[in-house]
Amino acid sequence: MRRTEAKCAHTYSDKTITGVGMGDGNISVAAVQRTLEALHAAVGKLSQEYGDTLGIRRLVSDVGRLSDDLAELGPPDPHHRPGPVPEELEEIPDVEYDASMWTDAEHEGFGAPDRRAP
Repeated sequence: MRRTEAKCAHTYSDKTITGVGMGDGNISVAAVQRTLEALHAAVGKLSQEYGDTLGIRRLVSDVGRLSDDLAELGPPDPHHRPGPVPEELEEIPDVEYDASMWTDAEHEGFGAPDRRAP
């Protein structure tokens, strides 16, 4: 695990960002970690420009929450299967369906037309 210290200029507090799975070749987590570090630095620069405003405090909180969430991910579930690749998805055209397809269908809430409630 790799630990990175990033300092927020406007709060003068150290924000510890802990990357999960940095040593085990998890490229996706490492990429998100680098992006969060860059975002944290950018928010620090914004805070110098804008000062201690509500918007800046919210940004700092959001970046901190993202970092915390990333740190809490843990290793991926070995049984997780990623969703389909976009090329594998079947596109359904946005056209009217053939009305005969619904001939014997029941209306939701009404039941079949040839049956009556007791």
